[in-house]
Order: sequence, then structure tokens, then C-alpha cells
Amino acid sequence: MAQITAALVKELREKSGAGMMDCKKALTENDGDVEASMDWLRQKGISKAEKKASRVAAEGLVAVASSGTSAVAVEVNSETDFVARNEQFQTIVKNVAEVALENAGDYDATKSATYPGASQSVEAEITETVGTIGENMNFRRSIGLNVSKGIVSTYIHNAVVPGLGKLAVLVALESDADAAVLDALGKQLAMHVAATNPQAMSIDDMSADAVEREKAVLVEQARESGKPDNIIEKMIVGRMNKFYQEVVFLEQTFVIDGETKISKVIENAGKDAGTEIKLTGFVRLELGDGIEKVEEDFAAEVAAVAGK
Repeated sequence: MAQITAALVKELREKSGAGMMDCKKALTENDGDVEASMDWLRQKGISKAEKKASRVAAEGLVAVASSGTSAVAVEVNSETDFVARNEQFQTIVKNVAEVALENAGDYDATKSATYPGASQSVEAEITETVGTIGENMNFRRSIGLNVSKGIVSTYIHNAVVPGLGKLAVLVALESDADAAVLDALGKQLAMHVAATNPQAMSIDDMSADAVEREKAVLVEQARESGKPDNIIEKMIVGRMNKFYQEVVFLEQTFVIDGETKISKVIENAGKDAGTEIKLTGFVRLELGDGIEKVEEDFAAEVAAVAGK
């Protein structure tokens, strides 16, 4: 058995772009033979994956999966929309969602769980597939909701195929009402969430920082009017209520009828069903949200290659 020295690991790492531990494992598996280790890394898809890992993956798909009183939404990214239309990629995203459902949406547990039909983890399967598909891929997010009784409705806006698209919504409704009734309501509420992107479920759930920032802006605007402080205080109360009506789910006006407050929509549905219906949570997962995309200047790139 050849000795796996630090110099050998360094050499393989520089040639392959793979991580240190992967290089050490490859050398161990191949008795210190660098070329054989390179082939081993390529077969595993690790070499290509590491080289592509620095490239921004902001495209891809989100997916939903549900069973009984639980549902999850996941996001798996790729570099291009072209890959998102690839059947192999779509299968991976569906499978990741199913694994996430088995793990109550827990991201770390899902990432380390065994990928369906494989002997390796979800994370390892995605890494290996990078070498096959030829693009950087990333399992970015997984979120789950559940209720003790009732339903968690799922919705994909502009689905590419059933259960997969660019925007996913979950809405959790706790109730003894008929499941079909709850799901119909949940689907409508989910469409509302897709359209309005509320910041919080209730006023109490609002971030204190977001509330203070809004108040500070409104106070400054009111002071510019030259009105006295006691009038400004009343103005701020009214304007904050309007703010909550814009960003808080239960305070928003239902987009489907354009007039009823969401809290009232749920209350009315409960009266019709003969039992209370309670909104306990929602999730809105939009593809690439928060990822900083690199804007490439193609003309500048061509000029640089031409030596200008």
C-alpha cells in the first residue's frame, strides 16, 4: 500500500479541483496512483463538480410534496433554465422533495438522507449528477409544514410539470372540516400568497425591525407636512394600519374577490363548514430568491480575449 502523502493530495487537488478529503479518498482507493485517482474522481462526478461549484446556480426548480397532514417545498438550483427542463434534473428535484417529506422538511436531515434507489446521500447524488449534466447544481432550501388535524395545501404557480415550477406555496389549515373543503380554500389562499408575497402571517409575527423602519419613514414623511406631533401620531396609526393591510397575510384583501379581508375569508369558510378553520402557517418559496446573479458583460469578455 503506497503512502498517501500531503504532496500527493496537493498534486491531485490542483489537477482535479476536487476537495482535499475527496482527493485523499481517491488516492487511497487507487494505491497512490494520481492518474487512476483522476479517473476515479471523474467517474464519481466529483472532479467536475468541484470545478463548477464556484459558478452561480440561480435557475432550477422548486417542488412540493404532501402526504396526510404534512407537506414540504424544496428548491434545487442549476446554472441555466435549459437544465431545469431536463427530465433527469426534474426527477432529481421530485425525489429530493419526497425525501424532504420523509424528514418533515428538515434541510440538514434531507441532505444527509439516502437518495431513493441509491446507496449514497442526497447531497452526494447531486454532486455526482453535476458531472453528468455538466452544470453546477445545489440543493438550497427545504421547508415543511404540518397540522395535527386538517390539511396543508400545496400550489405551484405556472408549473413546468405537475409539482415542479418556479414558485411554490404551502398553506396550513387546522380544522375538523372536510378535507376537500379545506383543500379548495387552501388552494385559493395559496394563489393569494403567490400573488401578494406577504411578509408575515399576522401583525404579531411581523419583524420588529421592519415595523420600526416603516414607522421611521412614515414619521419623517409626516413631519415634512409641518403638522403638530399630536396630529402626526394619529396619522402614523392610520398609515401603519394601511402598511399592515399591504404586507400581513391575515390583514390583506383577498385577491380573488378584491374586497374581503383574508381573516374574514377564513372565518366565513369556517361558518359554512360548521366548524372553526385556523390558518397556522404558510410558506412561499420563489426560485432564486435572494441569490445574487452575476451579470456578465459579453462584449468586454470578447475584447479581453482579443487583447484589447
